[in-house]
Amino acid sequence: MLSIIIINYRSAQHIENLLLSAKQFPIQSLVEWIVVDNASGDDSEQVLCTKFPFLRWENMGYNAGFARANNRGMQIAKGNIFLLLNPDTLLVDNAIDQCYQKFIHDTYAAAGVQLIGKDGSFQIPGSFFVKGGVNHLLPIPYWGSFLKWVAFLFQSKKPHVLLASEEEKVDWISGAFLMVKKAVVNKVGMMDEDFFLYGEEVEWCSRLVREGGCCIYGDCKIIHLEGQTITAETGSTENSYTNIFDKKGLQLILSNHLRIRKQYGIGWLLFQLFNYSFGVLVFAVAGFLHNMLQYRNPFSHARRWVGYTKNVCMVWGYLPRLLLNRPYFYKVI
Repeated sequence: MLSIIIINYRSAQHIENLLLSAKQFPIQSLVEWIVVDNASGDDSEQVLCTKFPFLRWENMGYNAGFARANNRGMQIAKGNIFLLLNPDTLLVDNAIDQCYQKFIHDTYAAAGVQLIGKDGSFQIPGSFFVKGGVNHLLPIPYWGSFLKWVAFLFQSKKPHVLLASEEEKVDWISGAFLMVKKAVVNKVGMMDEDFFLYGEEVEWCSRLVREGGCCIYGDCKIIHLEGQTITAETGSTENSYTNIFDKKGLQLILSNHLRIRKQYGIGWLLFQLFNYSFGVLVFAVAGFLHNMLQYRNPFSHARRWVGYTKNVCMVWGYLPRLLLNRPYFYKVI
């Protein structure tokens, strides 16, 4: 049996569109659909359960984020296979059933599918681990570009898969579509509930991959609208996972540091934070010079610099907790 778990936070319209798209491609196996609501405070339950009476609805009672809500869904699920599915996804073929049929006959612990944008562009469905998570330094303005250039000189392998082959082994899978076996979850544990949003599926896959590996079935595809719910909720002007300048960016930076602490230890955590801090100075100086050379206002980057600097300072405030690595809910949005 397959249990499909969708997290809702004021995203009823996305879920309705997803379920309508799924109706076009009946799943041959027994399926239960579970929606876990993160205290949306609206009429999502009434609207969706009226239109789709097959839904199992679970209320968290507070905004629990991605890891805790999915854990609740897995705890109440009846299936031996779990599918964590983002609400902002749409089926363009029978990707769920195709993935499921492949997965139950494979030895992998987890599987994903090829993600595509609404315009048909490819999105990253899975990635490889980079020692110390140093790829998280690449979004740092100017300093990240320099580090990327250095990595290019040493012919470093790209940390992600953009277009997957028919069966592509990876280290971790995007949480937009993540299928896992209950038996493996029972061995390695559920998602770490210190995470609110971002990084949780990466840390989880670091445990899952040791129990059979992770793969992307590249011939199965779904549309992913990529972070529209959280972008709308935070008022972010950027729908990118490289945005580190606003409130959404703070959550991203903090969660990445939390993941690095848990997966790689204190040394790599400090290495990351010192690089982000050095990036404050680089951004200020390089941004000024770059604007001058482009005949722009030399301080036109000031707003983004202030946002980035503020976020880095706030992460420093969490450093004692990160070092101790005791249970704590790292929610800042």
